[in-house]
Amino acid sequence: MTTPMSTMKWLIRRELWEHKGAFFWAPLAVAAVLVLLFGGGFLYAIIANPSFHMQVSGEQVMTVNGLPPAVLAKLATAAASSYLVITAPLFFVLPVVVFFYCMAALYDDRRDRSILFWKSLPMSDTQTVLSKVATALLVAPLATIAIGIGASLILLVIGLLGGAIKGINLIAPVLANVDFYLAPVYLISFLPLYILWALPTVGWLLLVSSWAKSRVFLWAVGAPLVALAILAWFDFLAGRFAGVSMNVKWFGEEIVARVLLGVFPGIWFGEVNGEALAQQQQAGLDGPLLLGTSYATLLTPGAWIAAAAGCAMIYGAIRLRRWRDEG
Repeated sequence: MTTPMSTMKWLIRRELWEHKGAFFWAPLAVAAVLVLLFGGGFLYAIIANPSFHMQVSGEQVMTVNGLPPAVLAKLATAAASSYLVITAPLFFVLPVVVFFYCMAALYDDRRDRSILFWKSLPMSDTQTVLSKVATALLVAPLATIAIGIGASLILLVIGLLGGAIKGINLIAPVLANVDFYLAPVYLISFLPLYILWALPTVGWLLLVSSWAKSRVFLWAVGAPLVALAILAWFDFLAGRFAGVSMNVKWFGEEIVARVLLGVFPGIWFGEVNGEALAQQQQAGLDGPLLLGTSYATLLTPGAWIAAAAGCAMIYGAIRLRRWRDEG
């Protein structure tokens, strides 16, 4: 006898089978390119430049002469806390994958009529839609994080070994630094925040995917932008002839941007004082500071209202899936 949990696992596995290229091979290919470019470039620089120099406090220093202990400690702290940053391009691939996956998730089943087959199986519309939500908000980010951590470790090993060859032995200081082990934990800790901020976009895309008969991209992206353009035009007319404002900026930032850009990791940093945050950073990245600042954005009601709206749109997608199929 199948349970709801086993059915959900099977449905998520089905999504992974059908979209393995987007969820695994695409980020893996980007990670491989990063390793080849950065790792290969670093190794070439070491081989091609026998007298390797670096700048410390604006002065050229030959690494073969060694570095002061204070400088070595600062370099080790920066490397231990910031080595994951080098795979940041992976997290530009993630929103693209999630965006187009959600946009086609329910539409493709209706377009190729495979929905009739899936409807014949003992699974509900709720389970089907929620499996797609879980794939977009949980499986895809976790896969990207895992690949990013692996690629970062490879590049860090290349950097540490190359530095040791040139007289900067940071291997022991980096391995002794607690941030080296906590950096992946900090990265994974952003996942709940990402899920909450991505809910409006995922909900909107699934809603359109379950409703649109064709041209899903135009409906998903064009409708919010056209609404913003119309509101901006009315705002211009109202300001020109009546002297009133409709606060178009708020609509663009809190509605359109949240609906279309919520799947971009770090979108919540738009709600914090970036200059003040940068000033508080010391050598490397301060993981606890970034986490605390990021989760502080949840203290505003707007974040929860947007998440609730995303859940409501997901519920609407579930209902529309049944309605569309039943004609």
